[in-house]
Amino acid sequence: MHGPLLWVAGSGSWDVPVQVFLSRIYVSKKEATSQGGRMLAKYACDPAKTRGRLYPEDESAFRSCYQRDRDRIIHCSAFRRLKHKTQVFIEHEGDFYRTRLTHSIEVAQVARTLSGALGLNSELTEAVALAHDLGHTPFGHTGEDAMDVLMEPYGGFDHNAQAIRIVTSLERHYANFDGLNLTWDTLEGIAKHNGPVTGDLPYALADYNARHDLELHTHASAEAQVAALADDIAYNHHDIHDGLRAQLFDQEEVAELPILRDCYAEVDREHPTIDRYRRRHEALRRFFGVMVEDVMAETRRNLTEMDPHSADDIRNAGRPVVRFSPALWEDLKVLRHFMFTRMYRAPSVMKVREVVTQVVMELFPHYMEHPEHLPPRWQVDVEDCGEDKIALARVVADYVSGMTDRFAIEIHGELLGGPQKDKLRALPMQTGWVPEG
Repeated sequence: MHGPLLWVAGSGSWDVPVQVFLSRIYVSKKEATSQGGRMLAKYACDPAKTRGRLYPEDESAFRSCYQRDRDRIIHCSAFRRLKHKTQVFIEHEGDFYRTRLTHSIEVAQVARTLSGALGLNSELTEAVALAHDLGHTPFGHTGEDAMDVLMEPYGGFDHNAQAIRIVTSLERHYANFDGLNLTWDTLEGIAKHNGPVTGDLPYALADYNARHDLELHTHASAEAQVAALADDIAYNHHDIHDGLRAQLFDQEEVAELPILRDCYAEVDREHPTIDRYRRRHEALRRFFGVMVEDVMAETRRNLTEMDPHSADDIRNAGRPVVRFSPALWEDLKVLRHFMFTRMYRAPSVMKVREVVTQVVMELFPHYMEHPEHLPPRWQVDVEDCGEDKIALARVVADYVSGMTDRFAIEIHGELLGGPQKDKLRALPMQTGWVPEG
């Protein structure tokens, strides 16, 4: 007898003995890397074995290199700007909706939980999670779609690649280098947390990779893969919450969706007299838990099958290791289709998309024609471009993509006299909520 068994999602049975799983993933206490007194798995990234920084630095005496990366990300300008960047609803539409900043914080919380449970390095996971959306434009994916069209003649636009450009070049605060000089381990996680990057590389990624090879053809570390799944978990959960607040759909519709059907049924069974706000919260927290537990169980099954002995074994596995189970993934696809049709492409949301798309589509050519209107600190970059229109377009893209929703709307009005701000204010606001508590 092996003692307690590990539940494997989708199998309907207790499958892998817990002791066997733990003995496979953890190094001995003598060999273990400490993370707050907890042993790390053999396949976890070890700060003592980091591949280092592009510009060598003396490391901190009281923080690991990954903690230092995380702290630099939190203190950078691009991270602060996320508080006024769209998740789904633009910043003026209500104080209770998620922004890119609150989303990133929620992703980091989920990522730390998963990372700790799997014996991974939580500091590296958290750094990647906090940085994963730094490259987003104003107005979320709507702004990115517009920017990609505008930049198509100049190499296109990709928010993951832009995040690399921000942390390796555009953050200019340190005396000895541009960027944040993050470790290779964090940079590869930002670049390829969604998987290998092959084919024609976005220019923002290709430029840095030529100087500091991030091995883009391989998968990322398990820590970065956890950050990617934490992103999925966070937005699957909070976008439903925000959609309910905005009254784009109602609880009875959500309660008929896969996964959520069981969550609502359990709440109704255990708390039949609960008010609708508490009912919603209890159901959604159960939905959150189902996704987290499924990823942990499926990932443990994959790790037991693969038996990796190092972080590089994870990178070279040829497939993601951190995943949803096939059964849950099928249910999530149904849920995502519902969200796409009822929220992301809802008529009220599409009206806002139309207005804010015009903001980006008009600001970019204006700055291309009048680069002197860029702020003084950007004029050095403009001068370095000379007559090179591609270089100038990339400078303009850096500036416009870094704007917050609020600033983009305001500066559009100042420079172009556009009525976009008034148009947005005239639209019905997504504020169909009642203050809770």
